[in-house]
Amino acid sequence: MLKHLALSAAAYPQKIDLTQQLILLVEQHEAAYKAASFLDDRILRPGTKGAWTSIASIDAASRSARSQFPLHFIFHTGHVGSTLLSRVIDETAHSLPVREPLPLRTLAEAQDALGAPNSVLSAVQLDALLTLFVRLWTRGFDSTRAVVLKATSATARLAPRLLGISTNSRAIYLNVRAEPYLATLLAGSNSMTDLKGHGPERIQRLAKQLNIPLVPLASLSPGELTAMSWLAESLTQHEVLAAFPDRVLGVDFDTFLTNAAVGLQKVLEHLRLDHDEHAVRSIAHSSVMARYSKAPEHDYTPAIRAELLQESRSMNSDEIRRGMMWLEHLGRRHPRVAHLL
Repeated sequence: MLKHLALSAAAYPQKIDLTQQLILLVEQHEAAYKAASFLDDRILRPGTKGAWTSIASIDAASRSARSQFPLHFIFHTGHVGSTLLSRVIDETAHSLPVREPLPLRTLAEAQDALGAPNSVLSAVQLDALLTLFVRLWTRGFDSTRAVVLKATSATARLAPRLLGISTNSRAIYLNVRAEPYLATLLAGSNSMTDLKGHGPERIQRLAKQLNIPLVPLASLSPGELTAMSWLAESLTQHEVLAAFPDRVLGVDFDTFLTNAAVGLQKVLEHLRLDHDEHAVRSIAHSSVMARYSKAPEHDYTPAIRAELLQESRSMNSDEIRRGMMWLEHLGRRHPRVAHLL
């Protein structure tokens, strides 16, 4: 598989082992990239071809990559329409989507540990690995004109480093306001598992962002945990927007949905992607907008989303109120939070 790595994106770097300095390369064809909502272990099936290969060998092979395409990013705060945006970009601009690559999580955790006794990488080594992955992500196929990588929400904390390394890349950063975020997350059957899993890192990040002590994670109610997650990711979004004002476009997903064609046009122009003008104009009526983007076999229109949000506001009113009160309390103590609210 290594000998094909320089020819196209068919040799995909699915996972990284920092201890053994290995990367798992798996076979991933263009149609599989476009179909996958997540490029994590869910793409590994019986019969998947792959092999663990040394980072040094992959680095050497990647330097002779046949084609390097423009690479752009979608960062987001989680559950804010990023997969839908990735799919409509793919449909109108015919870019190669790279959705939620698993190595980003490993490298984000490595960044968190920099300088600590348990850090397995130095800052120089981390930057070298990110440079390698940026090079790998710029590969495509014969039909590729650009690559648009959608990060996992919690890995957006890597955005400053990624944009500093990939200096020609541009990015979209998706978010929603606090109240609809709370209503969305509290309605999800698996949301608490996700929020609790990311909670320890997010509350540590938030304490550093605000430079104030916070109550223990275990003491937060579901609504407060959701609010904390929104705040940590929203502050990260604002830090990235402030650091790269010309290269990163902030997009409110609810605003995007009010006129998807206009919103998509702005996104494509910001990313400087050639696109199908007719497809952009008709995007609001396309099948992509009528399906749940993470599982396209299910219907999920903007109208259905609005109905589910209203149901959540009724069923989860107490926790939504707790979450908003938690944010407002912090807002009275910290001007950055007050500004967001």
